[in-house]
Amino acid sequence: MWTIPTYILAAFAEIGGCFAFWAWLRLGKTPLWLVPGVASLVLFAWALTRIDADFAGRAYAAYGGIYILASLAWMWVVEGARPDRWDAAGVSLCVIGALVILFGPRGGP
Repeated sequence: MWTIPTYILAAFAEIGGCFAFWAWLRLGKTPLWLVPGVASLVLFAWALTRIDADFAGRAYAAYGGIYILASLAWMWVVEGARPDRWDAAGVSLCVIGALVILFGPRGGP
C-alpha cells in the first residue's frame, strides 16, 4: 500500500540530493548546498529500504521506472523544461516495466 508513495519519496530525495551537487559544481552555488543535499541522499537511502520487496535487487529495479518519472517531473517543475513526446513515451515504457517487476505474480516454475 505504501510502496508507490515510498518510491516517490525516495526518487525526489535522490534527485534533490543530486541536484544540490549539480547546483554547486555546475551552477556555481555555494558549497553550503551540500548540507541539505547529503541529508536528502540519506533520506533517499532510508526510504528505499522501506520498500516491501523480497529482494533488494527487485526493489531497486522497480525503483528505476519511478525515478525516471520523477526526474522528468523535476525537469518540468523545477527546471522549467517541459518533457516532449519522446520523454512521455520513454517514461511510459519504464513505469509499465517497473509495475510489472513490482506487482507481477511470483512463484511457480
